[in-house]
Amino acid sequence: MPVTYTALATTTVGGGGASTIEFTSIPSSYTDLQILYCVRSDNSATNWNNMKLSFNGSAANGSWRFLAGYNGGFAVGSITGQVEVWINFNASSANTFSNSSVYISNYALSDNKNIFIDTAAEGNAADQVLGFVSGLWSNSSAISSISVTPSSGNFMQYSTATLYGIKSS
Repeated sequence: MPVTYTALATTTVGGGGASTIEFTSIPSSYTDLQILYCVRSDNSATNWNNMKLSFNGSAANGSWRFLAGYNGGFAVGSITGQVEVWINFNASSANTFSNSSVYISNYALSDNKNIFIDTAAEGNAADQVLGFVSGLWSNSSAISSISVTPSSGNFMQYSTATLYGIKSS
């Protein structure tokens, strides 16, 4: 079964930074969605920052399991009913952007949505993280908009996100 990817929208943050990256008016004519990120924040108060995902203007109804390896350690856990999905990305390492992929299955069906996230956040020194998140957005509405916001600070210039529509034929 051939699979086709279509770039639906790309956002590249300009010189002033941006508090949110948003995809709106997502058509329901695809099977799945994928968002690829290459981002950095201006929050220098910590080595790591997070991104919060919201669907259709709401961040409620999430249930998540995660596995992360960082600086020689690891974390495993689950979060139920959390308001947002958290995706680590580097904040303090100069000129270092981190990458994430968010895959959303059957986003247009009137059923719960399965979400898989993988992230690689590299630092200039020992600050590195590799993480995987498996989630469920318990909402029967088709996803028509997605917004991404850093937990603190703003996305820096040249941060980029592309939304792909995926069709199985």
